[in-house]
Amino acid sequence: MKYVKLKLFLTIFTSIITCSAQQIPLTSLSTLDLKNAQAEITTYHGEQALKITGNGDAMAVVKNLTFRNGTIDLDVSGTPAKGASEGARGFIGISFRVQADGLHHERFYVRPTNGRADDQLRRNHSTQYVSEPEWPWERLRKESPGVYESYADMLPGEWLHLRIIVQGTNASLYVGNAPQPCLLVRDLKMGEKEGAVALWIGPGTEGYFRNLKITK
Repeated sequence: MKYVKLKLFLTIFTSIITCSAQQIPLTSLSTLDLKNAQAEITTYHGEQALKITGNGDAMAVVKNLTFRNGTIDLDVSGTPAKGASEGARGFIGISFRVQADGLHHERFYVRPTNGRADDQLRRNHSTQYVSEPEWPWERLRKESPGVYESYADMLPGEWLHLRIIVQGTNASLYVGNAPQPCLLVRDLKMGEKEGAVALWIGPGTEGYFRNLKITK
């Protein structure tokens, strides 16, 4: 009995000491590799933040950071940019396991203008998983309707906390302070790979980011 308790204690202790959290300040553009993006450090809703804009999809890859399994926490605020098309939704999110070519990556993102839309179908498209470039949202929605997107309450232009938990080919997205994930993915399309972490915005978006933390 004593041996079992000791073994359990050592297992828990080992898990604690091997789990490390890394707070990544988004206060210097030199720590980011910008891809099709323009960025600046600014103040937004009273908080220091990283602002990203771009034409089409845009990413800011965090330099010198590799990620396979763990938790990504980040505060985001997305809103349609001035002059954006009617279809702009304030697309904003996190790419992970980004490969060296900058093209292949997994991603969770949100569509803030959908969160309180009067149309229920639009609300159901508030959050999204994609795996670029082979599995964009159009293909996933066509081949597996409703499986890789879901509803979550949100407003454009307001700070929103995102948490992504990744383990192997499983991933969960938490939005706000919800204790339960709003989107579960059990078959990450790239398989279990290692790669970078990037801040992402979609077409017609003005995006803000702060409080990036990686726990492995």
